[in-house]
Amino acid sequence: MELNGKVIQALDEQSGNGRNGVWKKRDYVIETGGNYPKKVCVTVWGDKIDQFGLQVGDEVNLGIEIESREYNGKWYTDIKVWKAAKNGAPAAKEPSSSQQPDVSSFHDESGDDILPF
Repeated sequence: MELNGKVIQALDEQSGNGRNGVWKKRDYVIETGGNYPKKVCVTVWGDKIDQFGLQVGDEVNLGIEIESREYNGKWYTDIKVWKAAKNGAPAAKEPSSSQQPDVSSFHDESGDDILPF
């Protein structure tokens, strides 16, 4: 999913120790545009805090993941940011572990079968 808006508040960074080691997160409040703007609190985890570098006043396009979980009979919803772009800049996201191959090289007009199998 995507969320577009303006960063109106950057909350303090939080950190701690969990069963998987040290963690850190920072919450940001985003205000959407349109006739009926909404305020949405999103969370950026770990090294992405510095990688995205979100600041108050930035117009952003965020790739988000929404997840709810139950704890002691109550439900809690997290909105995690996995991609961020400012003012139409290229999106800062996780580096891809594999590049897509250039499939244009598979087409051969000669009619000969160029596949090795």
